Amino acid sequence: MRIFDLSQPVTHRGPNCPVHPPIELPRIADHPTDGWRMEVLHFASHTGTHLDAPLHKLANGASIDAFPLEAFAGRAVVADLDGIEAGHPIGPEDLETTLTSDLEDSIVLLNTGWGHRREKSEEWHYRSPYLSPAGAEWLVAKKIRAVGIDHYSIGGSCDPDNTRTHEIILGAGIWVVEDLCFRDGWREAASGTFQALPLSFPGFSGTPCRAVFIND
Repeated sequence: MRIFDLSQPVTHRGPNCPVHPPIELPRIADHPTDGWRMEVLHFASHTGTHLDAPLHKLANGASIDAFPLEAFAGRAVVADLDGIEAGHPIGPEDLETTLTSDLEDSIVLLNTGWGHRREKSEEWHYRSPYLSPAGAEWLVAKKIRAVGIDHYSIGGSCDPDNTRTHEIILGAGIWVVEDLCFRDGWREAASGTFQALPLSFPGFSGTPCRAVFIND
């Protein structure tokens, strides 16, 4: 079995959504003084590679634990949009060109190349390509199971599009995985099963996850 990692690392004061609390990972015990090591985690539930449940944007939406674990593993279809320009709204035309197979019950992953630009910068924070509301409606009509992107926000950073894209996707009961990274070799690995299991936090609007392709 081969496991191909699509996840981003979570590091002390590393890059994350600029409106979220900064990531703090202090070491509160160590071997020289305590005989053991332990860290404390201070960050938002939507940090690093993570899942969005409908509750993230919808007051009466389902929490992440309302989904069976089986929902987070399945066939993935990648829209290879690497090289797309900054700030580009990914719409139906982009998706029709790159997604030519049957999408029903699939996990659609948008590879924009921006997983490799991940840093604390104005460009990465505010100028990423994103799924437009029209693109979101197109995917919902295809009856997909989930959608992901290689940036901290599927809808970018600017309203009204960010909120509307999330509402369309999550309102259809579709979960979202964000902050992926398509490293070299992903094309060969993409024939396997995609998996992104949530942490067991009952009632949460989302959790970090480890997103991978699994090939037997």
